[in-house]
Amino acid sequence: MSRLLIQNPLLTTTMNDGQDEFEGGHILIDGSVINSIGPEPFSGNADIIIDAKNMVVIPGFVNTHHHFYQTLTRNIPRMQDDSLFAWLTDHYELWRELTEQGANISAQTAILELMKSGVSTSSDHLYLFPRKAGPRLIDAEISAAKSLGFRFQPTRGSMSLGILKGGLPPDDMIQTEAEIQKDTERLVKQYHDDSSGSMIRISLAPCSPFSVTEKLLRQTADFANENQLHLHTHLAETIEEESFCLETFGKRPVDYLEDLGWMTERSWFAHAIHINTEEINRLGSVAVGVAHCPSSNMRLGSGTAKISEMLKAGINVGLGVDGSASNDSSNMLAEIRQALLISRMRSKEYWLNARDVFWMATRGGAHVLGRNDIGQLKPGLQADIALFAVDGIEYAGSLSDPLAALVFTHRLSPVDYLIINGEIQIERGKLKIDEQKLIDQHNRLSNKMLQKAYLRTGISFEERRPK
Repeated sequence: MSRLLIQNPLLTTTMNDGQDEFEGGHILIDGSVINSIGPEPFSGNADIIIDAKNMVVIPGFVNTHHHFYQTLTRNIPRMQDDSLFAWLTDHYELWRELTEQGANISAQTAILELMKSGVSTSSDHLYLFPRKAGPRLIDAEISAAKSLGFRFQPTRGSMSLGILKGGLPPDDMIQTEAEIQKDTERLVKQYHDDSSGSMIRISLAPCSPFSVTEKLLRQTADFANENQLHLHTHLAETIEEESFCLETFGKRPVDYLEDLGWMTERSWFAHAIHINTEEINRLGSVAVGVAHCPSSNMRLGSGTAKISEMLKAGINVGLGVDGSASNDSSNMLAEIRQALLISRMRSKEYWLNARDVFWMATRGGAHVLGRNDIGQLKPGLQADIALFAVDGIEYAGSLSDPLAALVFTHRLSPVDYLIINGEIQIERGKLKIDEQKLIDQHNRLSNKMLQKAYLRTGISFEERRPK
């Protein structure tokens, strides 16, 4: 078992209960876990030593909401100015061309972009399974994560309510409740590991109230409860969704999901923008989770989530970069910065500070995903650690508070070191794979999807939508 020593950092932020911070000192890693940590020097032996002078050392970030496959459809001109429902309708025509290879390549791309911004653990919400793509898209994502040494919590997403029955997605992209249940059971049996330090855990994630039947939502909640799995879905993202729920079910989105068994500490919801004070308190009373996605919320004009109130009510809040067709990046440092800045668009009593948003990106994200073995730096926990040098030109003049410098300034380079499960995956900003080869493969697949969708629909997605 190798021993890795991080010594003499400019600042270490543990994200422990007191949000302990100290200068200098050490972190000693034995195998995959932290052995010791503190402000005192370490005098023993180590196989690998990282001199962290001029670096801020923090827990690896935890990303709580993403759609990896969307890296194939970033920045599409036709959808650049759409709000959610129109944006989805047009994107479905592109996503109908998703393949198993596309799921794997897009996952590699998304994961590497996350890693370069300091992320060591991520969820992903894959909910569409085009008939011609086959059923093994999540397997392709898991293969990508394993190849990169990345801690991964994929969600078995689903859509069962197509256009013919009043839903939004095309009918050749949905599955029956029986098909979804069968594949869910297979994935949980084959991949799910709920032991401490596990690298793969499966969660369940019907897409949204406007693409999933009531039967599937209840069936999924029941199965998750029986097997102690976490539940995830989009909730209260837009006014359009609220109107759909009121017109279709006679209920607001929170009430609808509560009636179907979703009000539990094992549930977490993406966005949760259009919820009122009573609903916030109700969600907080059972400690549900929320994935706050500020960049996507701004990109689609969805609104501003009431994060300060959620935290005070007892809701577990993490950050999510969201899909790369609505962000359009997988950069967690940028998301942390946006979370702070968007809070300042409200009255000052609701502002978040730098340490609030770092907490959400680490410890908060771990709580959201139901993990107590990551998200902080503490003996016995997993050695998932990000090291950021703050000696670049963008940090000049900002070092009176090195941690906050990572938020208030805009970083121009990748993470210097990223350690996951005790293994160095990024060293001096360099990845272990041929990044250019991956980019070339990814761009070829993206272009192929655009061309196939054009031939099938006659729509040029590379032109902006006519006004």
